[in-house]
Amino acid sequence: MNISPRKPEWLKMRLPGGPQYGKVKDVLSRMGLHTICREARCPNLAECFSKGTATFLILGNTCTRNCLYCNVSHDIPNKPNDDEPANLVKAIRMIDLHYVVITSVSRDDLDDGGASYFVSCVEKIRAELPGCGVELLIPDFRGSTKALQQVFDSHPNVISHNMEVASALFDRIRPEGNYRLSLQLLKHIKRLNEECAQQYHVTAKSGFMVGFGETRKDIEVLLSDIVATGCRYVTIGQYQQPTMRHWPVAKYYHPEEFAEIKTMASAMGFDHVESGPHVRSSYRASFACPKPYQWTNSF
Repeated sequence: MNISPRKPEWLKMRLPGGPQYGKVKDVLSRMGLHTICREARCPNLAECFSKGTATFLILGNTCTRNCLYCNVSHDIPNKPNDDEPANLVKAIRMIDLHYVVITSVSRDDLDDGGASYFVSCVEKIRAELPGCGVELLIPDFRGSTKALQQVFDSHPNVISHNMEVASALFDRIRPEGNYRLSLQLLKHIKRLNEECAQQYHVTAKSGFMVGFGETRKDIEVLLSDIVATGCRYVTIGQYQQPTMRHWPVAKYYHPEEFAEIKTMASAMGFDHVESGPHVRSSYRASFACPKPYQWTNSF
């Protein structure tokens, strides 16, 4: 692998700090909860923690897959913690969150890929914090439509599934994933919405990073593939190499280039596009959520 180019000035972030950052960190520690912010070394950790937001990582912090861009550890995971949904609600209340993003490591060792744990978290939040918006950033569940149906029927506001990488590099960087399968998952969310007619609607969302070595045409193809599934919300950010063991950065995109990509995506039909060097899938996540957050009891 080649050595990544020098990081430009516009990618530099301030160090974490402040009372709200300390509060979030303390609550997570006390509740025994993980965040993808810390596990994946997200560049927005300081900003999000300081504003009292976090993307919760359920089902442990050990992934069964080994994507070459990701800093989350990979090995044989421990048994899921059945107290996690209750601890999650306690943390949400203590931090006083009004919109929550919940994601997980891939758990190919579980029969449903962890879908039932997502459902338990949503049900617990709906029961105790009905005014809280809920976004789920899910793995591919190995293509299980049954698992996706479970998650959909728990009525989150948003279901997000990231493509992460352009198709030209997907198999090399995400060898245990499947590009077409991920697109099918996004397409199935649209079908489930159509089946529900006007009863309720779950917003579909996706995201990816650039800087792996993809071409502009690769980005255009990826955006075209995503919008063709019916997904209208997308996030686009700069890949940053977590350690020397990970895939190297081939290019640091300038903010003006991200603006151009946003223009391209908007022209293709996306309703909301977050595109910038520091953007991640949960960045300003509540913008993708229709308001009000509250669900009716008529399901």
